[in-house]
This record gives sequence, C-alpha cells and structure tokens, in this order.
Amino acid sequence: MLVTDNDRDILARTLWGEARGESLSGQIAVAWTIRNRVNDGKNRSWWGEGYVGVCQAKYQFSCWNKTDPNYQFLIGVKKIPFRELAQCRIAADQVIDGKVPDPTGGATHYYATRIKSPAWASKAKQTLKLGGHVFFKDVP
Repeated sequence: MLVTDNDRDILARTLWGEARGESLSGQIAVAWTIRNRVNDGKNRSWWGEGYVGVCQAKYQFSCWNKTDPNYQFLIGVKKIPFRELAQCRIAADQVIDGKVPDPTGGATHYYATRIKSPAWASKAKQTLKLGGHVFFKDVP
C-alpha cells in the first residue's frame, strides 16, 4: 500500500488528539492499533481504507468528531504546539515505516483509562496496558 505524506500527517494529528499526554511508547502503541486496522482486510468497510480513512472514519477516533475540542486543532484552525506534534510525527513515521515492533500484540481497539470501560472490552482479549490506555484484540 502506498503511504502518502497526508497519511503520515493525519496519523500524527490523530496521535496528538488521542494520546498527546503519553510517552513516545504510548503514542507508538496507539499508532500500531491504527496500523492494525489499516492492515485488517476483514473490516475495511467499517474502519475505512488506509491511514486517512481509518483515522477519520465516523465513530472511530473521537478527536475527529466535529464537536470534540481537539477537532479545531486537527484541521488547522488552532495551532498544535510544535514539540507535541513533532513527537507524534516521530511515532507515526516509526510505525508506518516498520521501525518498531507492535507492542500491542495485534490490538485493533483501545480505550483511555480516564473513562469508564466500554461494554465491548469485557468480551475482548486485553493485550497491553500502557500509560493511560488499555489495548485489545478479538473484539466482537
């Protein structure tokens, strides 16, 4: 699959919106979850096609919801702090380029620990807890 500069930018912005308070390792884990969705041929109609399609698919990553406070930053109306976005770009590039292994064990889902555990998590296999996120695969 051809990965464009736009794919890299949208993935980095998604990492900022979803995991900017995390360490580089935490951002890499979130990026791998997105990459696992990109590479999962079974659910493309739900998750979207490619990095842009997966990141911006409805009901997938709340930071892209028009009502989310992060949205104005993601679309460029407000400026993301340079250093924060730079770290997200490093994580995005490392994952897209395959320079780091998948720490999530194939996760396709995660949730932030600051929210109540979603219903789907009780029926899925937890693969990793890192920073403020819990990662899962085999989500029904």
